[in-house]
Amino acid sequence: MTESNVRAAQGYDSTPSNLPDDILIVLPTRNMVLFPGVVAPITLSRETSITTAQEAIRQGKRLGLVMQRDPDQDNPGVNDLHAVGIQVNILRYVTTKDGSHHLVVQGEERFQVLDYVIQGGAYLGAKVRHLPDVDDQDPTIKARMRHLQQMALEVAGLLPQLPEEVIQTLRNIKEAGALADLIANFMDMTPEAKQALLEITDLQERLDKVSELLTRQLEVLKLTNEIDKKARASMDERQREYLLREQLKTIRQQLGDDDDNSTELEELRARLEAAELPNEVYEQAKKELRRLEQMQDSSSEYSMVRTYLEWLAELPWSRLDAETIDIAKARQILDDEHFGLEKVKQRIIEYLAVRKLNPEGRSPILCFVGPPGVGKTSMGQSIAHAMGLEFVRSSLGGVHDEAEIRGHRRTYLGALPGNIIQALRKAGTRNPVFMLDEIDKLGGGGFHGDPAAALLEVLDPEQNGTFRDNYLAQAFDLRNVVFIATANVLDAIPTPLRDRMEVIELPGYTEEEKVEIAKRYLVKRQLKDNGLTAEQALITEAALRSLISEYTREAGVRNLDRKLGAVLRRAAVQVAEGAATPIIIDAEQVQSVLGAQRFESEIAMRTSMPGVATGLAWTPVGGDILFIETTKMPGHGKLIITGQLGDVMKESAQAALSLVKSRADALGIDAKVFDEHDIHLHVPAGAIPKDGPSAGVAMFTSLVSLLTGRCVRSDVAMTGEISLRGLVLPIGGVKEKCLAALRAGIHTVLLPARNRKDVDDVPENARKQLNFIFMERVEDAMKAALETNESMVAAYQSAA
Repeated sequence: MTESNVRAAQGYDSTPSNLPDDILIVLPTRNMVLFPGVVAPITLSRETSITTAQEAIRQGKRLGLVMQRDPDQDNPGVNDLHAVGIQVNILRYVTTKDGSHHLVVQGEERFQVLDYVIQGGAYLGAKVRHLPDVDDQDPTIKARMRHLQQMALEVAGLLPQLPEEVIQTLRNIKEAGALADLIANFMDMTPEAKQALLEITDLQERLDKVSELLTRQLEVLKLTNEIDKKARASMDERQREYLLREQLKTIRQQLGDDDDNSTELEELRARLEAAELPNEVYEQAKKELRRLEQMQDSSSEYSMVRTYLEWLAELPWSRLDAETIDIAKARQILDDEHFGLEKVKQRIIEYLAVRKLNPEGRSPILCFVGPPGVGKTSMGQSIAHAMGLEFVRSSLGGVHDEAEIRGHRRTYLGALPGNIIQALRKAGTRNPVFMLDEIDKLGGGGFHGDPAAALLEVLDPEQNGTFRDNYLAQAFDLRNVVFIATANVLDAIPTPLRDRMEVIELPGYTEEEKVEIAKRYLVKRQLKDNGLTAEQALITEAALRSLISEYTREAGVRNLDRKLGAVLRRAAVQVAEGAATPIIIDAEQVQSVLGAQRFESEIAMRTSMPGVATGLAWTPVGGDILFIETTKMPGHGKLIITGQLGDVMKESAQAALSLVKSRADALGIDAKVFDEHDIHLHVPAGAIPKDGPSAGVAMFTSLVSLLTGRCVRSDVAMTGEISLRGLVLPIGGVKEKCLAALRAGIHTVLLPARNRKDVDDVPENARKQLNFIFMERVEDAMKAALETNESMVAAYQSAA
């Protein structure tokens, strides 16, 4: 259709052009670049674009297409357009029934805008310089053209959807510039990249650029085609297997051998397909499945193989839950679910922050160490909650067989995977928070193997990526599992295991902390467990304090929880009988339910006579107080030690006596007493074994109290070891021992001076209630602990 025919078809007046021939009407385009020789449709969506196209048709002029720099701009100015565009011939103007306007144009020639001479009217008019391609008879141009043509035909062969007309055009084209423009038009590029090609006027440079882009696309197409062929081959193989199985099923039906067994095997096969097994595991599964198909379902091996395949199908080989770590939310979760333990919670927040910033890094394996009932397991649950992950737990207490970690070999009926794989199957994901509980109670190695050695591979980030369970006989990746361990006693954890973990100690609670924990968590839980509401039963703070100080002297709150349950069960009986509510439980009701108080302050009674000192001891369930009692009797200078003491404490007793003998004159002790009397040192609760290097000061003080007749103050407890020169040596477990003193109602604690730094580990509210006295030498202990009542001393010496 000629230009005059186009104008006549649209009803425009065929008047002479209003613009000079060297002025081109410009139509801005969004995200569209056209090349010379290419025919393409254009949809006119803006009123200014419609007016511009109609004006070009009315004047019988060519149209200039120039892409705007920002496609989101509705009214681009001359500064918003690129400098190089394409002159097009309007072949058709179409207005559809829905009122939309469309052009069909053919690209003719590049041009460069020199100046816009019309800007304020209904359209843009520009003075342009045309940019025709130079003569392409140069041999280098021809060589580049031939190379580009061959490459384009190779790409066309990899695109089956490409029209045959395009391939014929590529073969028959004779001009290098036209070839480069045709290829550029069909390449998958951004509009900006096409605009950059349009602006290249040097023919050799344009051919090189198009060759470079086409080479990349050819490599991508080759790789895509190769992947597609492999996928099709795999699909064809599976289709073939499916058809053969269907034929086999039909044959069995014809023979009357069809039963539910084949249906179950098909279901198992489908589950294995859906499990997304690693290639090596999938090949092993197919091999075992083929074996299973040939077996009689009544054989014992049939059930073994089937159980094995079910384990493979149900393990989370590929499922990874998304970690959603919000530090503010995590801090809120920890504060809501745990009272106190500020240092522990701060370390967990640091752990989560580092994991959020570096998800691919190697996070340390945390090990919570502390007495029972202080919240070790619940802290792990809070971490899982804060990370948005599943939580699983495996208790290692009493595990003495390596197979319980690594699994049993499939050589006998009843073989199963180890605890690690079983827990991951239960979690249903490859990255749960996995708590290894009671890791300090692993059984020792024997002929069953060493479970602690098996755990080394589980907890070592260098090895656990290929953890091999004996039952699976295949590698399972544990690198994404968040392992957390708990223990009561750090020393009981094997050294190689301890080396792979970061130890976080959870101290015992003070009375004030226990009161708050009971108010916030324990009372609510026990009310719910016993079918009560806060309106039906109310327990006073005095009752809580009575439970804590008189019935549950412990580091944690486990026994407190039990005693609360006992008290509220009595209230539940009253409510069930129709008693008036609310039932208020105070200290008197506690005593009526639980009986006489279990713990009384016997310190004053025990230390009311010379020869009794209060020591502090560390135990696996927290700290405790320890009474050291001494007495003398006529004899021949022997030292009698009772109370089931270990070798270390026996040596401390002997050292304390030797130190007292060496300083008898300074202490005002008659040396004959050591020759004419036997001295008996006893530590009560003789059924409980006791040992440890921290009772020397208490033993020395007890002996001095006995031999000088001076009582030990009832409000003082002490810990520390001594040397034969009278020095007080440092000890461990300061935090636990101080909390034990506070629970027993003691507010003055004597500590070795070299343990001054360890006082910072004691909770702040406990530090405020304690008076610390630091000892360099045993004289400091005597000065702080022994009373100076002269009349009592004289009376005691005369009685002796």
